[in-house]
Amino acid sequence: MGGLLLLAAFLAAGLLLADVLFRKISGAARLWLGLTTGMLLMMWLPSLYAYALRFSLAAQFAALGTALAGAIGAQIALKGCLVDCWLRVADRLGERIPLFRRAADQPCRSLQPRAGTEKFWGDMPWWLPAALVLPLLALSIYLQYTHILREVDGALHVGQSTYGDLSLHLGIATGLVDAKYPATYTLIQDTLLGYPFLTDALSASMLVAGCDLALSMTIPGSLMMGLVYLGFVLLAWEMTRRPLAVVLSFLLLFFNGGFGFCYVLDTAWKDPSALKNVFTGFYGAPANMVEHNIRWVNVVCDMLIPQRTFLGGWTMLIPALYMLVRYLRRKEREWIPILGVWAGAMPMIHTHSFLALALISGGTLFYSLFSERDKVGVLRDFGIYALIAAVLAIPQLLTWSVPQTVDGGSLALRFNWVNFDPSTGRLIDGYFWFWIKNVGLVYLLMVPAALSQKKTGRALALGALLVYCIAELIQFQPNEYDNNKLFYAAFLLMLPMVGSYLACIWDKLRGLRGRTVLAGAFLTVSLLSGTLSLARETVSDYTLFSAEEAGCAEFLQENTARDAVFLTGDQHNNAVNALAGRQIVCGTGSYLYYHGIDYTDAYYAARNMLENPAENAALFEEYGVDYVYISNTERSNYQVDEQYFAENCEIVYNGFAIRVYKWEG
Repeated sequence: MGGLLLLAAFLAAGLLLADVLFRKISGAARLWLGLTTGMLLMMWLPSLYAYALRFSLAAQFAALGTALAGAIGAQIALKGCLVDCWLRVADRLGERIPLFRRAADQPCRSLQPRAGTEKFWGDMPWWLPAALVLPLLALSIYLQYTHILREVDGALHVGQSTYGDLSLHLGIATGLVDAKYPATYTLIQDTLLGYPFLTDALSASMLVAGCDLALSMTIPGSLMMGLVYLGFVLLAWEMTRRPLAVVLSFLLLFFNGGFGFCYVLDTAWKDPSALKNVFTGFYGAPANMVEHNIRWVNVVCDMLIPQRTFLGGWTMLIPALYMLVRYLRRKEREWIPILGVWAGAMPMIHTHSFLALALISGGTLFYSLFSERDKVGVLRDFGIYALIAAVLAIPQLLTWSVPQTVDGGSLALRFNWVNFDPSTGRLIDGYFWFWIKNVGLVYLLMVPAALSQKKTGRALALGALLVYCIAELIQFQPNEYDNNKLFYAAFLLMLPMVGSYLACIWDKLRGLRGRTVLAGAFLTVSLLSGTLSLARETVSDYTLFSAEEAGCAEFLQENTARDAVFLTGDQHNNAVNALAGRQIVCGTGSYLYYHGIDYTDAYYAARNMLENPAENAALFEEYGVDYVYISNTERSNYQVDEQYFAENCEIVYNGFAIRVYKWEG
């Protein structure tokens, strides 16, 4: 309960702050931005205080106090004045620096509402978000429940898409509880936690306040998914002002999938029983078929549900794009400083989303310099935006991102994403065929949709194109697949334009017999793979931790020191690390390698200690091992000398299949 109250208090602070910062927009947009601001505050502030107070309950209270004081202070002292203040500063600078000069006839805007009170939904029909967001949010809440530590007879179950990634995020969240800062990995010793960890830190804050582990993941996860869905509807409306365009772009984004269903139908035609594999096989759904080079996975199934940093990134990216669009369309300069702060906070929430936003902003700047008359004004505004963002982001990038990416040897040139085969030096599929069969018919509409746009749309399309080109040419992490996190940002931004283009085509075909049949065929081809993939996830069920593993982890939490070091195997579903949050000698390479971490020495040290403890006492001392955890996984993957541990160490946990020994040297 304490964790839920903490989350609610941060959300309240965000709503109060948003009531000041975003006063001139509709109530729905202000509510969305307020809840997102609360999430942002809860991600960041406790970690700042953790440098002095550890990631403790005291740090949470200090962070909450700061958030509430700032929000209430904004209500009292800055209401209606904040934007005017920075604009007046720009005016004063403009007297001395031409770059900051404003046109004499441009009045200073305030945060007070425009004349007349806007309806809650503004000029958007209320049924639009209700019809789109609520059904998909209900499905997403169900998937959060079934995919994140659902208890079944004491065992902890997950879904197909979370079986691989969830343990990483659980380990980060549980490992941050009462941790010293700067935080380090609990999967390997003495290594700075360079992976974007702030989304998981939010769950860790709830854990510190006494929340259940599953709830600490599912509650904010469900909330963020709702914010992503609502935010995209508001963004698409701001870009298109057409209900049909919003509906189409929403469906094409969240039910996305290419022509993978064709491979399913082809197989089922030869063997009808093969259709069952879509719903029972491990990654047999048509939006993710590696054997056929189908890699453009469904956004909901394989990104928002399992990839928590991606979910946190999109929660923050969509508001940033909304602010950018408002500035471009309406020349509302008051968004500039807010956007700069917002962007500057993003690197350790999701670095890919931050990079995508930077590239999109760069593309819009380039286009605006050619299309706008007031080029000095464009440079001034984007310069302020970039300066604020850089001041906040560069320390994060230099501290965490650059060492992990560059020093880890991840940065490389690579053409055409996962379609390039390094062993042959050739593309697996033809360039355009690869993208068409992965993305679907939507891919063919991107260019005409961009060309059909006016000035603002074309500026945004150029930004999306820049993201696409960079992701096609540069590999940023050891896993080349992760570049999809850049591609999806460009995809998200382009879809409202595609939706608008399709709506225009629909209007032009008015009176044509068969128009509805054509539209139905297009939607079927575009949505079938994604819909089947979502259906597969709703019935997927895998055991991540057995009842004994869960019970042992609870015992270790209650009976071992927070800084105790455990010798375990390197299985990805490591209960000691993921559930108990304890430091282990070496975790799975499936995580460490793809984070650019050299784990070779630790891997062999762990193996030698498990298999030959009598001759490796020095390694036990070097790695500071306090406990040895042996389950059937360790027995299967290693030639464990369990007799030595039983004869020479005190047993502290003695279960049916799990033994935990206290190492005493």
